[in-house]
Amino acid sequence: PTRTCIITGRNHHSNGMGAISEWSTGFPGYDGRILPSHGFISETLNMHGYNTFGLGKWHLSVATEETMAGPFDTWPLRRGFERFYGFLGAETDQWYPDLVYDNHNITPPATPDEGYHLSKDLTDKAIQFIGDAHSITPDKPFFMYFCPGAGHAPHHIFKEEADKYKGKFDMGWDELREQIFAKQKEMGIFSEDTELSPHDPDVQVWDELPAEEQELFTRMMEVWAGFVTYTDEQFGRILDMLDDIGELDNTLIMIISDNGASPEGGDVGTLNENDFFNNITTDIKANLAALDTLGGPENYNHYAWGWANAGNTPFKRWKKETFRGGTSDPFVVSWPAKIDASGEFRTQYGHAIDMVPTVLDLLDIDPPESIKGVKQDPIEGVSLAGTIKDASATDVHTTQYYEVLGSRSIYHDGWRAECGYPGPNYATGAEHGRHVGDPIHADDIVELDKEWELYDLRNDPTECHDLAEEHPDKLEEMIDLWYQEATTYNVLPLQGTVGSRVSFPRPMPGRATDKHIYFPGAPVPALVAPNTYNRPHTITAEVSVPDGGAEGVIYAIGSNAGGYSLFVKDGKLNFVYNYEGHKRYRIVSDADLPSGDLTIQYGFEVTGDPDFENGSGAPGTGILAVNGKKIGSVDMDKTTPYIFCIEGVSVGYDYGDAVDHKNYRGSFHFTGTVKKVTY
Repeated sequence: PTRTCIITGRNHHSNGMGAISEWSTGFPGYDGRILPSHGFISETLNMHGYNTFGLGKWHLSVATEETMAGPFDTWPLRRGFERFYGFLGAETDQWYPDLVYDNHNITPPATPDEGYHLSKDLTDKAIQFIGDAHSITPDKPFFMYFCPGAGHAPHHIFKEEADKYKGKFDMGWDELREQIFAKQKEMGIFSEDTELSPHDPDVQVWDELPAEEQELFTRMMEVWAGFVTYTDEQFGRILDMLDDIGELDNTLIMIISDNGASPEGGDVGTLNENDFFNNITTDIKANLAALDTLGGPENYNHYAWGWANAGNTPFKRWKKETFRGGTSDPFVVSWPAKIDASGEFRTQYGHAIDMVPTVLDLLDIDPPESIKGVKQDPIEGVSLAGTIKDASATDVHTTQYYEVLGSRSIYHDGWRAECGYPGPNYATGAEHGRHVGDPIHADDIVELDKEWELYDLRNDPTECHDLAEEHPDKLEEMIDLWYQEATTYNVLPLQGTVGSRVSFPRPMPGRATDKHIYFPGAPVPALVAPNTYNRPHTITAEVSVPDGGAEGVIYAIGSNAGGYSLFVKDGKLNFVYNYEGHKRYRIVSDADLPSGDLTIQYGFEVTGDPDFENGSGAPGTGILAVNGKKIGSVDMDKTTPYIFCIEGVSVGYDYGDAVDHKNYRGSFHFTGTVKKVTY
C-alpha cells in the first residue's frame, strides 16, 4: 500500500491497494489493481527522456497475473520501467530469491556457499544498469527505484555480519528505547520536554525474562541489525559509483521506509515468518534450539516484537496499525547541486503521496494530463519542495486519513485521532473479544467508534496523552472527517481479516476448472497454484526414467519454510510434506524406482476438520502410488491452513529454496524426463 503512494502520488485505497495485492478482495479500494489513470512516476519521467530502472521488491502487480501467461500490464516494464531486476511479491528468501529479470524468472547467479546475498546482487545490477546507460549517453538523466528486501522478513544475513553486533543489544528492548530516545533528543529530532510513549502492554518486560530468552532475543536483533547494515553498505556502493561518474551531487536521492517496524515475529520471534499468516503459535523451545543458525538458510526468521516496539521509538505500536509507530517513517532527501540545506530537520507534516509531486516540482515537470493515451486522475499529494528548501515554510499537507487492516486514524492541522483494531493493543482488544484477523461486522464498528483516541501532536508528538474526554467536540469533528475521507478514497467497507484473505475468491488466469496440467518451465506463483489446502486432491506425474535410473525433483511447491516435494534420491521415490518447518511427513519407497515410462500419483484424503484459529489445516492421509500400485502412505495430523510461503509450483526441479534441506539443496533437476504433472 505505501509503495503505491510513493510511486503514484495517490492514496493506497484510491489505487485499489487498501491491503497488499495478495489479500485483494472485490471492493474498489481493495481489488489490488492500480489503474492506468494513476500513472507511475517512472512513466512520467520516461516521457521526459529519462532512463528508468527498477530494482528489488515490486509488490505492485495484480498477484494472480505474475505468471508467464501475463497479462504483463502491471509488471514493471509495462509501468514505465525500461529495465527491472528483483522480485514481484511481498517478500523473498534473501539466499534463494524468487528472481525476475525484466519479464521472466531466473535462478540466482550464485549460492549462499559462494557468498550470494540478494542485497549484493541487487546492488551489482543497479551499478550495471547505471553504467550501461551512462557509457552510451553520459548526459542522459535516469530514475532508479531501488527497494531491497532488508529489513523485511526473512531476516537473512551472513553470520559474520550479525556477529559485528555481538553484545550491542544485551541491554534489551526497554533500555534500548530509552537510549534511542535520548539520542533523538540529542540530535534535535524531539524537544527535551517530549515524553517517551509508555511501555506497551503486549511487550514483555525485558528484566523479567529468563536469561536464555534474553540471549535468544538479543541474537534476533543482532541478526536484524547485521542484515540492515550490510544492505546500507551495499547502497553505499551505488553512491560511490555515482561519485565516480561525477553525478553524486547532481542526483536527487530520497530514502524512505514503507512502514513501521514489524511485529510479525510475535512475542517470542519466529523461525518462520509464515507462521503469522497461518495462525501457527511459535514454540520458544524450537527458537532456542536454533539460536546458532538464526539468519542462515535453515530459517525464515523474524525477531520478537519487543524489538519492533523499540525500533519505532518514541512512538506507540508498529506495522499493520495506524498509531504513529506503524505509519511514521524517516524520510531523507539529498541533492547538493540544487538544495542548499544539509544535515537539517523538517517538522512540517508530509505523507508518502507527497513524494511524486515533490519530485516533479523540483524537476520543474508538470503532471501529465495523459499517459499512453489514458487521461490521468488528479495527483492527491502535494509538493514538499518549499518545505525542503525552507525550514520555516507553512504546512501544505493539512489533512490525511489512514487505514490498515481495520485500524484507523486521521491527521488534521496538528491533531490526530486514532482507533486501533482489534483495539489500542492486542491485550485490550482481547478483553473486548476481538483478535488480530477477526472479521469486522457492523456491530463491531458501533463499539469501535466509542474507542477513538485524540492527540495534539503539536504538544504531544508521541501520543502519550489522550484528550478524547477533554475535547469531545474536536474528537467528533475528527471522526466525521475520517468518514468523509474514507468515502472519498474508497476505504469502506472495513476489513479486519489477514491470512484468510489469501484464499478469498478472485479472478484467476485460464478457465475455471478442477484440473490443472503443468509442464517443465517457469514456476507457477503461489497464488495461482492449485488450491489444495484443506481439500482432497490428486497429483499425477507422467515421467520417463532412463536405464540406470534417475534422480531429482519431479515437482515441488514452496521452500524449506513450508511446501511439498516429490523427488527421487538414491533410486528411491520420496514425497515430503513440510508443515511450515515444524513437522515433515514422509513417504519413501522400499524399492528403487523402475526405468521406463511411469505414472506416479499422490493422493490426499481429508480425515478431519481444520482448526484455523490454532494454525492447523485439515488433517488427512497422503498416499503414493506408481503405475497404480500403492508404495506407501503417511497420516498427517496437521497441514498448512492458508499458504505455505511465497514460492509456487515448479516442475522438473525445485525453484528457489529447497523444500527438504535434509535430502537436497538447490534446484536438484530431475535427470529423467517429466512429461507433465496433472492436479
